Amino acid sequence: MTTARPELPSLEIPEEGQLARNILHFARALRRAGLPVGPDRAIGAIRAVEAAGFSEKADFYWTLHACFVSRPQHRPVFAQLFRLYWRDPRYMEQIMSLLRPSVRGVQQDRKARDAEKRAAQALLGDRADDHVPPDPEEKEDDSQELVLDATGSQSARERLRSLDFEQMSLEEMAEARRVLATLSLPVPPLISRRMTPDRRGRLPDWRASLRDSLRSGGEMRPPRMRSLGRRWPNLVVLCDISGSMSQYSRAVLHFVHAVSNRQGQGWAGVHAFTFGTELTNVTRHMGQRDVDAALRQAGAKARDWEGGTRIGAALHAFNRDWSRRVLGQGAVVLLITDGLDRDAPDLLDREMRRLRLSARRLIWLNPLLRWDGFAARATGIRAMLPHVDSFRAGHNIASFEGLARALSDPGDMGEKARLLADLAKSENG
Repeated sequence: MTTARPELPSLEIPEEGQLARNILHFARALRRAGLPVGPDRAIGAIRAVEAAGFSEKADFYWTLHACFVSRPQHRPVFAQLFRLYWRDPRYMEQIMSLLRPSVRGVQQDRKARDAEKRAAQALLGDRADDHVPPDPEEKEDDSQELVLDATGSQSARERLRSLDFEQMSLEEMAEARRVLATLSLPVPPLISRRMTPDRRGRLPDWRASLRDSLRSGGEMRPPRMRSLGRRWPNLVVLCDISGSMSQYSRAVLHFVHAVSNRQGQGWAGVHAFTFGTELTNVTRHMGQRDVDAALRQAGAKARDWEGGTRIGAALHAFNRDWSRRVLGQGAVVLLITDGLDRDAPDLLDREMRRLRLSARRLIWLNPLLRWDGFAARATGIRAMLPHVDSFRAGHNIASFEGLARALSDPGDMGEKARLLADLAKSENG
């Protein structure tokens, strides 16, 4: 399937232009947007434009397209960056209105298409504020002293880490999503019962040693050694997308997308499911490179977004249809929900017990833990709490950073022990 070139105004060619340097800057913007563009491709693009000429903009577009685009998912990013860089003033006005809500042009408001925000951030970066026109009502006052903001960037960063997702503004939420995209979630490997060759191992491999001796006429050489192998677990994320969890679930899906697309963290696979009134598998969408396209397609598939909550029925569907497929090999399950359920507590208790027996470790992130006086009073929370290994908050960036500690420490229980003790005191008292 081919992608049609966007309709653009004619490209003015300056008499003394610096085309090679502009192509290099364009290649750097593509690289910041996620395309695998290196110096070799940039040099190849310059030579290709030199050979193809610069008379028609369509030829120029497809020449650069052939040099820089190697995968289908890179096409929309390239198209948006091409329009933004090889300057369409009307499109620049539209994209700036998407980055900063205070900027409005002659175009009507619309939702951002796939890769538009990503392309603008890659090209403009922190310079987006430079395109914001000054407020005409603000007049310069010579008598007013110059006031400098002495708030350090570290203090702002710490405030963003501890700020509740539900209390964030649009700009703070955008910054929080960029921070979540950089977080890592490493996991220690699991010790397997299968033996693997290892020169530094402590157990001799007699079969391999005898085979080596046959090659040398029966002469015994230093024995081959082996050790217990290592394997990596799966990560399974069950995210509540009901009305009370909508703001948190969007941040969680950004975090899951970052973990799914980051290599070298040790996970054998990352499986993502959303649930409200029904269970939806969004694993395939989370594996896409472009986070905007991934969340848009996941939201289109999950028809119960911002609806009711039926945790018991959703867990029953997961245990029946997916537990044997994704919970093998010692999987770790992250359950993100507030625990406010409409189903019968017996169903929820039974399905949580089955989920706990199928997973190696079950961690529950609950945004309600942001309250200091939180207690397990809701029926759904009281039915779920005994079956989790760790009960932690999940309302800000710092809570997601604490997941690494919960995964590395098998004895981490979070707030579970305290809540169970308070629950026992209330029942006995």
